[in-house]
Amino acid sequence: QVQLVESGGGVVQAGGSLRLSCAASGRPFSYYHMGWFRQAPGKEREFVAAISWSGTSAVYADSVKGRFTISRDNAKNTVYLQMNSLKPEDTAIYYCAADLTQYRTPTPYEYDYNYWGQGTQVTVSS
Repeated sequence: QVQLVESGGGVVQAGGSLRLSCAASGRPFSYYHMGWFRQAPGKEREFVAAISWSGTSAVYADSVKGRFTISRDNAKNTVYLQMNSLKPEDTAIYYCAADLTQYRTPTPYEYDYNYWGQGTQVTVSS
């Protein structure tokens, strides 16, 4: 079992920044890839970014590439999502997720992730 708890959400003006955190407990953190997804009102959940168990490989959605950065600190069992140049369309509930499969690179597919956090709200005002 893996428990995930997100934090760091809030309200920010367009052009501003936020850093989300996701603290993991349960299985050893360095054994699994981590991802961030988001769900805007009335829309399906979508992939944002993912990082390998070692932190050496990352993948991003085109919509956030160059603005968001995913990172992890395995000593602190935490994954981060640094969000810069935020836009109103980034408004969503942000979820972190854990993929316990190590033999592949991190993926953007929800079905590859085994555990999910409860989400944190990010609101970007124009």
